[in-house]
Amino acid sequence: MAGRLFILNGPNLDMLGRREPDLYGRVTLAEIRERCQAVAEELDFDLFFEQTNAEGQLIDWVHQAYDESASVIINPAGLSTRSVALLDALKMLERPIVEVHLTNIFAREPLYAAPLTAAAAGGFLAGFGAEVYELAMHGLAGRVRR
Repeated sequence: MAGRLFILNGPNLDMLGRREPDLYGRVTLAEIRERCQAVAEELDFDLFFEQTNAEGQLIDWVHQAYDESASVIINPAGLSTRSVALLDALKMLERPIVEVHLTNIFAREPLYAAPLTAAAAGGFLAGFGAEVYELAMHGLAGRVRR
């Protein structure tokens, strides 16, 4: 088994498919979850997949990932540029972390282009739409198996 994997999603990602579809696409978070579950089975990950609009809940799940020795894929969304508390929680993790963003945050407005939380991640993917999750899962599987 590749191990335990947490995929954590931050604020407003529950609105995917409806929120700015020209920017984020029409894929919903429920569809992303289904695709991630299929890939998790293929890669032999025990998957925990959640979304919250609350910073504290996201941090609590990072703590849970620490307690369960889980790898983490995180889309912190708008918290990526502002949450020192989330960065501090991520820095505690001993397993691999990959930060993902649906859009290329570096090609957007300047306020999105300085993600604090990325400093804790061993990998970073952005700009591939919903596929960033699957790409991150494959990358993590390779790293975990090494």
